[in-house]
Amino acid sequence: MVPLKSEHIPRATIKRLALYVQILETFSREGAEVVSSETLAKACNVNPSQIRKDLAYFGEFGVRGVGYYVKDLVSSIKQSLGINRPWRAALVGVGNLGKALLRHQDFRRRGFHIVGAFDCDPFKIGEEISGLEVICSRRLKDIVKEKDIEMGLITTPAERAQRACNYLTEAGVRGIINFAPARIEAPDHVHVEYVDFFHHLYAVAFNITLDRQSD
Repeated sequence: MVPLKSEHIPRATIKRLALYVQILETFSREGAEVVSSETLAKACNVNPSQIRKDLAYFGEFGVRGVGYYVKDLVSSIKQSLGINRPWRAALVGVGNLGKALLRHQDFRRRGFHIVGAFDCDPFKIGEEISGLEVICSRRLKDIVKEKDIEMGLITTPAERAQRACNYLTEAGVRGIINFAPARIEAPDHVHVEYVDFFHHLYAVAFNITLDRQSD
């Protein structure tokens, strides 16, 4: 991992770095070898100074008067974020959302391999989705150890999210992405991120409302 110039890196910076990787990979697929901070900033809807500030947490990048070498910058950011290697994940809650995520091809392409699917519904256990057999959640601890799983995705209904979190933390995962519309309690050493689609829907609805009021 690239040594950090500071341990206090804003969460917003981490999110922007993930966006930079996505945009830079698009540039690379289109054949670009070098990109200026201005071009990258425009594509990411930020200003060039913000990009330079974000990258400065991890070292010096780019060549004055030339720009950034796309493949080198992608590699450096991935190494900085710790995503320059595969990550193995378990998904708990094989409902409609869970099934959609299991079928989502971008997870594997971006280095996140969902290698276990779990549910407590006896009618779902044994079902096969995208090459994975749905396993009873009570077996999660054994499977996590067997498959060296480091993170979990929770896609259960809200009322079952905490139980899913308990299964995952007791199994030894170090990070959880919670898609369920509920807050969960996890040990301090377990990193938890929330994905709530309604937050984005509320934000869009609010901005549309503001636009209408100003018309």
